[in-house]
Amino acid sequence: MGLLRPAVEDVKARHPESSVFVDAGSGNAYLGFVLYELFLKDAAAGTLLSVEGRPELTERAKGRAERLGFSRMQFQTAHIDQAAYPERIHLLMALHACDTATDDALIAAVRHGADHVAVVPCCQAEVAAQLKEHRQAAHGSMGLLYAHAWHRREFGSHLTNVIRALTLESFGYQVTVTELTGWEHSLKNELILARRVHRDNRRARVQLERLLAETGVNPKLTRELGVKPASMGGPAGTVEPLPEAPPQLVSTEETAPTAES
Repeated sequence: MGLLRPAVEDVKARHPESSVFVDAGSGNAYLGFVLYELFLKDAAAGTLLSVEGRPELTERAKGRAERLGFSRMQFQTAHIDQAAYPERIHLLMALHACDTATDDALIAAVRHGADHVAVVPCCQAEVAAQLKEHRQAAHGSMGLLYAHAWHRREFGSHLTNVIRALTLESFGYQVTVTELTGWEHSLKNELILARRVHRDNRRARVQLERLLAETGVNPKLTRELGVKPASMGGPAGTVEPLPEAPPQLVSTEETAPTAES
């Protein structure tokens, strides 16, 4: 909650009457309940939607919300990629959504123009499988980084999250990657925080396309958002210069959010 506080307070300040929070892959909705208790219970408005694919967990959480009187908590039984989201999302969070479920959460955030995103990825397996399939075609010594199965899982996990951060940047988000908690509590504790500050970022998009081409992977996130690997057919040894970074922050709202420390 301490890490989410700047995003929540920014949303409440700019959308006091219509703030929408989404917890994708919410499980027992513990994260949503704590957020509601701290930030929404005493507020005049603001809704929190929990999306969970297991109906028994949805019903259990719904009953708990009724007992607590958390009337602006909403629950939907659906997989993240099949949920009916509000047209506008201000903060989307996903804690340990497994493998491509984190991609589904990020896709929903981008498509619904979420101001803020907070995800802690888990069980990144898709890219590791793609690395195994394309390891013979790896450029130079790149394939040595994931020749062994253990290294492939670790490198694939890292590459997955690098692609996720760069994808968010390409769609106009300012991204911070940090540790959620100590390693003694969880080995899956990489927190990706993002705040939308541009309409898009062409420089980040070109970097992302090059990374996909050089590694030979194309995960669900980039496929669904229409990002394709760069063409590698240019003259040997030539690399086109990167576009310049966006010259200034351009808020998607009337008032740009202030930068957090």
